[in-house]
Amino acid sequence: MTDDNTPQSRKKLSLSGAPRKADQSDEKPRVRSGARARAVAQSQLRSGQGKTTPARSGRPLPTERTGARNDTTAGTHEPRRTASDRTDRPMRTERPRPATGKRDFNPGAPLTGKRPQARTADRATRAPHESEQARRPSSRLTETFRVFAPCPQGLEEVLCEEMQALGFEQVEKGRAGCAFETDWAGILRANLYSRLATRILVQVAHGLVLKEDDIYELAYDAPWERWFGAEHSLRVDTSAIQSPMKSLMFCNLKAKDGICDRLRDREGERPSIDTVRPDARVHLFLTRDSGTLYLDTSGESLFKRGWRLDKGEAPLRENLAAGILALSGWDPSLPLLDPFCGSGTILIEAAWIAQGVPPGISRPFGFERLRNADARQWTALKEDAFSRIAPELETPLYGCDLNPHALEAARENMQRANLAPDSIQFARANALDLQPPTNQGWLVTNPPYGERMDEQDDGFWRDWSACLKQQFAGWQVHVISSDLELPGKLRLKPRRRTPLYNGALDCRLFSFEMVAESYRKP
Repeated sequence: MTDDNTPQSRKKLSLSGAPRKADQSDEKPRVRSGARARAVAQSQLRSGQGKTTPARSGRPLPTERTGARNDTTAGTHEPRRTASDRTDRPMRTERPRPATGKRDFNPGAPLTGKRPQARTADRATRAPHESEQARRPSSRLTETFRVFAPCPQGLEEVLCEEMQALGFEQVEKGRAGCAFETDWAGILRANLYSRLATRILVQVAHGLVLKEDDIYELAYDAPWERWFGAEHSLRVDTSAIQSPMKSLMFCNLKAKDGICDRLRDREGERPSIDTVRPDARVHLFLTRDSGTLYLDTSGESLFKRGWRLDKGEAPLRENLAAGILALSGWDPSLPLLDPFCGSGTILIEAAWIAQGVPPGISRPFGFERLRNADARQWTALKEDAFSRIAPELETPLYGCDLNPHALEAARENMQRANLAPDSIQFARANALDLQPPTNQGWLVTNPPYGERMDEQDDGFWRDWSACLKQQFAGWQVHVISSDLELPGKLRLKPRRRTPLYNGALDCRLFSFEMVAESYRKP
């Protein structure tokens, strides 16, 4: 026996031969502690080679920590296996729980500032796991959100009708969009099924904004940690109507700082900024005396269906094409003709409408990158949508153009839209010599106008109007153009003029009805 002050050689944990304390008798079994000792003892117990020993006071076994029953009778039966009992992976090391351990279950609580620096890296690596497990909001399924769905100007009425058809109640028409209230499942459904909306924005904060510092306070007080955190990338966009703010760029910066400072104070890090492909998008909308912060659940604009890569010259956005079809009153069971089809946007949108294909069925969304994204709920919603798609298209659709490259692009877009090769009949033809494929139907088109037409081509409109009068009696004609004198050039009286906004151009949708008695040849 050596003296207590004499330094001893390094100890190795083993089942026998370990030194004993002076006051411990030879008959009393040694009580071991530590992760390795527990693993060895539990392994012996499962194999029947050893027997259990009572736990040391003040240091409970893993079974006691997890609430499992701790059987202290040797050889009676095998104890219940817990997460700490598994020997096929490394055991958790014993370390004291931090004083702020409950912060994970309360994202709004501020940090105490007493966390040791040595655990900074460990917190960073565990942050994604904690965001998925501990921060799951239990009220997400039953919570009601205020939603705003923007759209191109001129489509507000048909967008409200579309949202009501999707089952949303109390839809309110607004400037370039509509507002409604729904749960999280309704937000997913709106993203998947809306053909006319540009985005689906969830209102996160709204308040009085009279100066730039009010924007910072509004952004800082919003609970962004429930949607995204430091592990996500962020983008903030700002728009305004009659706002007294002098610089929207500075307002955008104040909103970004408020969001990032809140996440830093609650989670220790700021999210990175990505203006190209961010994980989370926030929109700030300013009016004369208020500000509203929205979380963008769509990601990229909803008019990007995922099938159009070849846009052609002066392309028409997909949601505007669907809006023109809605404004025209087209019956999906009746023939549709586009004599200036270009890359086929109007016709492919019509094919998806007639076949019941949801516009968002083949594209990703921003809500899939957010915290607590329920992949099973989203998969179930898409599977239900797939089951409702008609197996084949029965509506006659026709497209013509003089440009062979545009027709080739239209066929490639149709293939990417997963339509059958004969779903749309494309042909190279001159609109001035066009014969109607059926006795009645809808002619909806986006003809060349503005910079695509020369000033000396006024004769084109005269010749085309003569073709419409003589050949298309009984057809509904709907033409989008920025030229306010188009009815006079066509020598036709429109039934309706609907203001629209096509990209950077103020346009009109001119609707004509070709009546056989009025244009019959003498």
